[in-house]
Amino acid sequence: MNKSDIAKIKNRLRPDGTNPIEIRGWYVNGKKAVISEISKSLMSMGQTEAEKYTQIFKRVLSGDIGKNLSILKFPLNEVMEGEMHARLMKLSSDEFDDEILMDAFVREIIDKTELEGNNLILLMHDVYDTDYMSPRGDEGAIDNENPSHVFKYMLCAVCPVKLGKPALTYDSRGNDFVTREPDWSVNAPSFGFMFPCFEDMGANISAALFYSKDLNQDHNDFLSAALSQSQQLKPAQENKEAFKAVLMDALEEECCLDVIQSVNDQLIDKLDEQKKDKTSDPARIGAKELSDVLIKSGVSDDRALSFAEKFDEEFGEGSDLPLAGITDDKSFEVRTPDVLVKVSPRQASLIETRVIDGVKYILIPADDGVSVNGINIDI
Repeated sequence: MNKSDIAKIKNRLRPDGTNPIEIRGWYVNGKKAVISEISKSLMSMGQTEAEKYTQIFKRVLSGDIGKNLSILKFPLNEVMEGEMHARLMKLSSDEFDDEILMDAFVREIIDKTELEGNNLILLMHDVYDTDYMSPRGDEGAIDNENPSHVFKYMLCAVCPVKLGKPALTYDSRGNDFVTREPDWSVNAPSFGFMFPCFEDMGANISAALFYSKDLNQDHNDFLSAALSQSQQLKPAQENKEAFKAVLMDALEEECCLDVIQSVNDQLIDKLDEQKKDKTSDPARIGAKELSDVLIKSGVSDDRALSFAEKFDEEFGEGSDLPLAGITDDKSFEVRTPDVLVKVSPRQASLIETRVIDGVKYILIPADDGVSVNGINIDI
């Protein structure tokens, strides 16, 4: 799935009830007992309630592939003969008609997933007529009189349910301020998935899209229970830290500010090119291309070769990584034990290092607009 594919699915999730979206839910306590279940269609809800549900499922489609989102591929034998894949296919195609199958699916998630505290497990089913254009000109409404290419899919969201705090609120009926008792509220999803993937305006039944709010969590227990994923998914942050460790280990004394600035600039340029083309697959990068980036940054051939070898040792020979997962495009940081300097990655060249009278310094231009604790100062 690319950004354009994801945007089309997110556009389906409108609270106006024009799309045939069915929702099921299981409220589970900390002891893994189901407290209550819900079953409703989006079109039967009021506007506010519908907005809350659509916001939850949109969150499962948010972020970048390689960071919050991961494409999970099913082995061919699992697609052809696997019982759990067949279960996913039936759930995503029969519009949740098989209650026994759905209950068994959710029960397995509850039993095998490490859930902290109370959680709401939500499933959503939608039928997307990919040929039909509504009178408003947006894709997604169903034209029952003219059936065409139909994409059926499901979304799953696992949301923590947490107890709020007591608060002083205004009671308009009594014209007074009263204490509001703490209540349980549904938080944004911690993790979830979409199956099947939506590609080329159709279904890719060999893949699922997985979402994790926390980049440090892999949720492999959930993936095994819900998607029969035997492969161990590394958290995005773990991959990023491993890449940094390989870089430092390989470059040794050549790992200087100028090199890291140049590497970051080149990777950001590549990421920007990919973001402009929303229909292309998310960019990935391997040892050979990264070695070329290092050489262009002034690294010696020997160190670049060492990096390629260590990269293959860490991630597997011939492997590549999502470009978004290893590129710092939000902030460029220089840190000492006592000082942290942050700039936009596209302004990283403003930072210099210099040795003055035998003392190492980090230098930043300060021609104008300097403030200290919000107070403008002159230098």
